[in-house]
Amino acid sequence: MAATAAETRMFLEVRRQLQSALLILGEPKEGGMPMDISIMPSSLQMKTPEGCTEIQLPAEVRLVPSSCRGLQFVTGDGLHLRLQAQAELGTKLISMFNQSSQAQECCTFYCQSCGEVIIKDRKLLRVLPLPSENWEALVGEWCCHPDPFANKPLHPQENDCFIGDSFFLVNLRTSLWQPRPELSPVEMCCVSSDNHCKLEPKANTKVICKRCKVMLGETVSSETTKFYMTEIIIQSSERSFPIIPRSRFVQSVITQCLVQLSSARSTFRFRIQGQDDKVYILLWLLNSDSLVIESLRNSKYIKKFPLLEDTLKADSSSAWSAIKVLYQPCIKSRNEKLVNLWESDISVHPLTLPSATCLELLLILSRSNANLPSSLRHMNSFQRKK
Repeated sequence: MAATAAETRMFLEVRRQLQSALLILGEPKEGGMPMDISIMPSSLQMKTPEGCTEIQLPAEVRLVPSSCRGLQFVTGDGLHLRLQAQAELGTKLISMFNQSSQAQECCTFYCQSCGEVIIKDRKLLRVLPLPSENWEALVGEWCCHPDPFANKPLHPQENDCFIGDSFFLVNLRTSLWQPRPELSPVEMCCVSSDNHCKLEPKANTKVICKRCKVMLGETVSSETTKFYMTEIIIQSSERSFPIIPRSRFVQSVITQCLVQLSSARSTFRFRIQGQDDKVYILLWLLNSDSLVIESLRNSKYIKKFPLLEDTLKADSSSAWSAIKVLYQPCIKSRNEKLVNLWESDISVHPLTLPSATCLELLLILSRSNANLPSSLRHMNSFQRKK
């Protein structure tokens, strides 16, 4: 293999449940030097006439050198091989709701983008998951008497927090901070049979952070507000606001949503849509047990995006948990036929987020896909992301 050791890129994906790994060593450069590669349980060693480069694996990852198989060279990537591996990394995702807090502990709701206090010192006595979207139909099928919940929406009481797929429902009756829906420009409304018209404001239910103007949620009723998980951090009032890079927070929250929904409902295809029901992304979850290790990423070739500031500071020898998804962008009328097919398929689950967050997620997916070895970026017509 002809390459310069200092320029060799290493990409390792470990499947924890399968105890297997895919190792990719960067494509050789023309005019480079011959290289000897040695695989050891805790490291990779590359020798050239100019010297030796050794890449240490994280302590939680162990390879089985004698199990190497499937050796092949892939143009654009380099050397591919598969082998057995063990990984015991227990990386924790960012909690969408700090349920480690004891019952009846006072909580504070923050805007994740700027740290503005949204609800201060709220004592939550009940934190309950909402039923699936078809729960009323199921009640009608199983009950032999009239549905007692007919036309009775599930709204939280003063000290409740109900958790949906991607949102919290909170009662703001007694909160000091009361989000007010914005008003859109006035419009003409006919109010009588003689076509007499007057100007009336059309209500907009968006809830906006008063500091950074980010959309936090929507008003559901006069007392109930829906806050999106990607926009809110809930902490014990005794703790300070945790500063988390925006892209890492969004990735962690979306990952938890996808993993929990796929586990609870055996759903693996998702429509990521805005609060206006416009579809932005189609996602297909492949697996959630991957561990990714990447070395020798040259940061001078990485364009800096404010949303992705945390990815540029990653330790080159660190490992991080990842889910593997296929995705299709649907902005600017792309993939309209596929969107229509997925919208009519009951096995596809919709996941609603603020429109701006849908665009953030699309940028994160695109950036992650671009960092993969070229042979892993596409599968059929879909793009892959880790």
